Amino acid sequence: MSGRAAGPAIRVRAPRELRRQRRRRAHPCWDHLIAAPLWPLHGANLGTLLRTCDAVGACLAVPRFSWVPEALARGNTLRRPACVHWVNDPARWLERQREAGSRVVGVELADEAVRLADLPAARVRTVAVLGHEQTGIPAEAVGLLDLAVEIPMVGHGSSLNVAVAGSLVLYKLAGLL
Repeated sequence: MSGRAAGPAIRVRAPRELRRQRRRRAHPCWDHLIAAPLWPLHGANLGTLLRTCDAVGACLAVPRFSWVPEALARGNTLRRPACVHWVNDPARWLERQREAGSRVVGVELADEAVRLADLPAARVRTVAVLGHEQTGIPAEAVGLLDLAVEIPMVGHGSSLNVAVAGSLVLYKLAGLL
């Protein structure tokens, strides 16, 4: 015997039990939290973000690039309709979101950025803006942000993959972290 007291037994919940604890019916639009990777570089990231949106109860706003519908279809591993908002002009769309009262939070390295750990959960309709993986959020859109959030890193890279960064921020905004 090791002399350690036995801790509480860990009980793994079955998928059926988990489904019963979640939302009762499908939604036309979650509409409280929107992930907005408006300048995507890789389709795989959109599929990952679509799955995260389902997990946290968010919608996904994407640009009308010719390759995006196929990327979303490939990434939708749940095989259920997802809440997707199609965006023609990202800067104008962000302006309209702010005019409608949404809080616009950008994942961007900025002097006045809030660290991810200090980001409060969304209490109003919130758009989480994700920039291009190489160039970030374009200058014309940075001015539309209500808040910038930074994900601290101790390694040599300056940023995370858009899908990873977006997933972390969405979980925090959803109040699940």
